[in-house]
Amino acid sequence: MEEMSVAALRDVEPGSFWLDDPSRPAARAPLDGDVSCDLAVVGGGYSGLWTALLAKERDPARDVVLVEGGRIGWGASGRNGGFCSASLTHGEANGRERWPNEYDTLDRLGGQNLNELEGAVARCGIHCDFQRSGELSVATEPYQVEDLRLGPDDDPANIAFLDRDAIRAEVASPTYVAGRWDRTGTALVNPAQLAWGLARACEEAGVRIFEQTQVARIGRSPLALETATGTVRPRQVALGTNVFPSLVKRIRLHTVPVYDYVLMTEPLSASQKASIGWDHRQGIGDSANQFHYYRLSADDRILWGGYDAVYRFGGRVRDRHDQRPATSQILARHFFETFPQLEGLRFSHAWGGPIDTCTRFCAFFGTAHDGAVAYATGFTGLGVGATRFGAQVMLDLLAGDETERTALEMVRTKPVPFPPEPFASLGIQATRWSLARADQNAGQRNLWLRTLDRLGLGFDS
Repeated sequence: MEEMSVAALRDVEPGSFWLDDPSRPAARAPLDGDVSCDLAVVGGGYSGLWTALLAKERDPARDVVLVEGGRIGWGASGRNGGFCSASLTHGEANGRERWPNEYDTLDRLGGQNLNELEGAVARCGIHCDFQRSGELSVATEPYQVEDLRLGPDDDPANIAFLDRDAIRAEVASPTYVAGRWDRTGTALVNPAQLAWGLARACEEAGVRIFEQTQVARIGRSPLALETATGTVRPRQVALGTNVFPSLVKRIRLHTVPVYDYVLMTEPLSASQKASIGWDHRQGIGDSANQFHYYRLSADDRILWGGYDAVYRFGGRVRDRHDQRPATSQILARHFFETFPQLEGLRFSHAWGGPIDTCTRFCAFFGTAHDGAVAYATGFTGLGVGATRFGAQVMLDLLAGDETERTALEMVRTKPVPFPPEPFASLGIQATRWSLARADQNAGQRNLWLRTLDRLGLGFDS
């Protein structure tokens, strides 16, 4: 298996498959001089793009400027797996544990958000291979099966439990022992094309976009975004910077960057595709703590990611961390263990990138500078869909509106911050080691994980 993995990675291209696209738009010009506007949006990923677009939809006369430190979608928005989930809470279990009294509302709002996102993609003519194919959660160990069975709140019209034979009939892997198919709660997209399409829709609505324009700080009295090439003077600001250090310094300890890594195969031949089935083209995630996620691309490649989340001491975000050959080797080995019939298939691309993780595993929100600045951050890997909801929350907060969204306990509260170094690194590494041990011990959580559970922290996946 090791030799097979090495051979499969021999000619791999270092970089995101999604961004390695000849249709990628040309870079927009950076800010040159000073501009004024009603709303300035910082960040050209999903969070910022949805905020800018929705702001114009709410008020077409509002003057909106978006500034991006690199290129549109170059960060997590152009490197993720393209799983667009209805969940706002990083899954049902996490949401019910943290907000049991409002989970049904959160679930409804999440479904509504995904439906509206799908509608926006169609209405704006965004060609991003949007497919509402759902997601399979698969058990690869017997102890994982019980959690996949349907509960009293599950709708059998949308969710199905699949036994060993049924799940292998869907996708042929000798590692599967059971599965659960949520038919409507997840869509798959080409993530970079979604970001580029949103940017185009923003500009068509009148948003001014400046790329390669990094904001150094927020000035006050009057409000200003200071950059190396000019100053933006807005009435209000929305921050969509996520994994990068927040311009609101008091919330910087509420998130840490954890690196996630991905492989993409070359296109499958017809016989290779037939050997695995996968006719319904669902996204797939396994049920381990150190889990894998995978899906088919439009041209029948397999994206294979996850498992080996990595935190660096000090929480530094650096380009050199985007490649980790040791993790690529692990992922390749696990890929062929899952699909041994694909022996000889090669990987075309390998890449990684940081995810903004918080201790409650889903986004949190707030304002600063006397309500003139709003932020949404901490999406923890499920931001493809939830960033649109976060954009709505930021706009509600800036407007001072009391809405169903702003009344949520999820919106009104914040996660426990991470401790400073070296304690953050020690705690994260202890948790990572403990989760790996739990996977090797039929899911049994050790004293460290049970203590985190009692404290109401995340770290369950």
